[in-house]
Amino acid sequence: MNSIDIEVIRTTLDWLRRGHRVVLGTVVRTWGSAPRPPGSMMVIRDDGQVAGSVSGGCIEDDLIRRVADGELALHRPEATVYGQTAEEVRRFGLPCGGSVQVVLEPLGDASGLEELLRHIESSQRVRRSLDMRSGAVRLTPARRGEQLSFDGQVLRTVHGPQLRLLIIGGGQLSRYLASMAVMLDYRVTVCEPRIEYHEGWDGVPGVSLSMRMPDDEVLAMQPDESTAVVALTHDPKLDDLALMEALRGPAFYVGALGSRHNNDKRRERLLEFGVSREQGARLRGPVGLRLGGLTPPEIAMSIVAEMTAVQRGADLAQPLADWSSSQSACRLA
Repeated sequence: MNSIDIEVIRTTLDWLRRGHRVVLGTVVRTWGSAPRPPGSMMVIRDDGQVAGSVSGGCIEDDLIRRVADGELALHRPEATVYGQTAEEVRRFGLPCGGSVQVVLEPLGDASGLEELLRHIESSQRVRRSLDMRSGAVRLTPARRGEQLSFDGQVLRTVHGPQLRLLIIGGGQLSRYLASMAVMLDYRVTVCEPRIEYHEGWDGVPGVSLSMRMPDDEVLAMQPDESTAVVALTHDPKLDDLALMEALRGPAFYVGALGSRHNNDKRRERLLEFGVSREQGARLRGPVGLRLGGLTPPEIAMSIVAEMTAVQRGADLAQPLADWSSSQSACRLA
């Protein structure tokens, strides 16, 4: 499955090759509640065709009209803001008084999109710097943790995998989890030293297979705050090796398959390997949200749901369907 960035860039390159004028819109800042976060992209073709989204439908029609009429980004990049007044909020249907700033950039051969696509397809993170006055573009390696920035003069966007997932075990559940994680733009590594589970992993887009022992793979991967580690083999000789290393580091999510009873016993075993009780308490086991799922794809869905909630800082003590807070309600408006 392609990431959103890849889909938008591939579509853009196709349109440019066919001789269309194309403008790229990038969300650079939001105030209040906004339907799309900074970094969201949309391309607009000269005949009104679009790919991607910058507001979930609130402002797209107006942007399409203004680009088609030559009001925006005809020759050089421009920034525009929607939702500056109450009248604009009502007109465009922006939720709860939110505002969105979008940079519009006319695209061409000098936009560096082919090179950018090669970096993304190679699972490399790259910074794209756009000079607002000249329209010049420069591509450089992105630093760890770097995010979009815009000071009015230069727009810097970061592309490529920003999240990593290490899955221990190459069984059926791992295949569903890997596929779902790739759709969420994770760079996925499956660690499976048992050769009988290797069949079918070659050439899976966005997924690499490692045959190292799990503890060696965790150490080689050097998990950071953008890394999740999930152990799925049901074999303590493999799962515990990965977990004892992962729990000592800053990975934002560490989980293991198994019942509550088995994971309690696992935490006690990990104490013998130098994992502290505080570190062991970080282990999410049984892994995944309690959605009532029984099949491998349902269990995989519950795992990526919990990973997403933890990565986004959601309060998992709240009911899953509690949208009573004003902020949540605004985001779904």
